[in-house]
Amino acid sequence: MDVLINVFVGLHIIGIASLLGGFLTQMKAMGEGTARFNKAMLHGALTMLVTGVALVGLNQADGYTVNTVKIGIKLAVLIVILGLVYVKRDDEKIDKGLFGAVGGLTVANIFIAVLWT
Repeated sequence: MDVLINVFVGLHIIGIASLLGGFLTQMKAMGEGTARFNKAMLHGALTMLVTGVALVGLNQADGYTVNTVKIGIKLAVLIVILGLVYVKRDDEKIDKGLFGAVGGLTVANIFIAVLWT
């Protein structure tokens, strides 16, 4: 079971890398006001959602205690990110504040995962 959990952790990290990488590649465009949400960001957020839910289930099935408050907050932040990226994915330009909010929420989600013990 530990191997399966570690595989899903790896996939979860790939998802966050895709979301954050998609944001970081658009930083210059954000400064110019031409940033847009790309497919990597959408697919990264979806990957994080699916693998995160799987990780909670696998950890509970393996007898580990899961901090449900932490998971709930991370899920809420991810749903906001996913909603923004999904709704605005076809727009030619995204407002700087909205685009920056997605990047900030993504970084916040990373810090919640790493620092909240």
